[in-house]
Amino acid sequence: MARSYLYVPADRPAMLARALERGADAVIVDLEDAVAPGAKDAARRAAADWLAGIDPAQPVEVWVRVNPGAAGLVDAAAVVSPALRGLCLAKCGHPDDVAAVDAVLGEREAALGLAPGRVVLSPLLESAGAVLSAPALAQAPRVAHLQAGEADLRADLGMDPAPGDERELLPVRVGLVLACAAARIGPPVGPVSTDYRDLGALRRSSTALRRLGYRSRACIHPAQIPVVHEVFTPTVAELAAARDLVDRFDAAARAGRPVIVDADGRMVDEAVVRAARRVLAGGG
Repeated sequence: MARSYLYVPADRPAMLARALERGADAVIVDLEDAVAPGAKDAARRAAADWLAGIDPAQPVEVWVRVNPGAAGLVDAAAVVSPALRGLCLAKCGHPDDVAAVDAVLGEREAALGLAPGRVVLSPLLESAGAVLSAPALAQAPRVAHLQAGEADLRADLGMDPAPGDERELLPVRVGLVLACAAARIGPPVGPVSTDYRDLGALRRSSTALRRLGYRSRACIHPAQIPVVHEVFTPTVAELAAARDLVDRFDAAARAGRPVIVDADGRMVDEAVVRAARRVLAGGG
């Protein structure tokens, strides 16, 4: 599972050329906000050409953020390739938006001889309506996880979160976790932090997101990647504790005892040990 998603503008050739070497688990080639309106066509061609030259077996996940509406359908058709993992759907507000992209992807996969459903989707929720539609969006075709575009969302809501606090965003962040869990898809990807110089604030907010159930975060600068990886990677001690808990619980279950007591005297049953299994599976 990817822990970091690094945004890279599609119209910056030098940045694209190094994108896979920056240390992120995944990159998001941006055709939307990072590209000026007059440069969209050239950026789309550049992204398609870059993707065509990537070895599909290389380890970094490659995503593309496409524009909303009809332009996004053109983007989607242009960038499908064996190296593409998924599309981030900017300003996605309704399951119909997902269905339209799904249809385009199905046609392109068939034309290129790719397995149906190979390319997955991550809707970006950037309006009040989109947030209220989160449960339906999470269950739409191809959706692997959700994301919140919090800058646009704050503007839509008239919200002004306190610096270093962000408690005003808590209902939205928890809502996305609930929607993804209910749909049995991956946890939501955490939002970007636009101040890439304040790594202390990034660590604090990422830690808070992890406590809410997030297991990854989007980045706008390579300097943010090590902090995001640190927060969303289980420590050696956490892995050891999880392994010990699972081993002892499984041994007890084989002996006909479905409940055990941990080292601190707390009762542990299958519901409690589920989190430990997730840590061992790489979910943090």
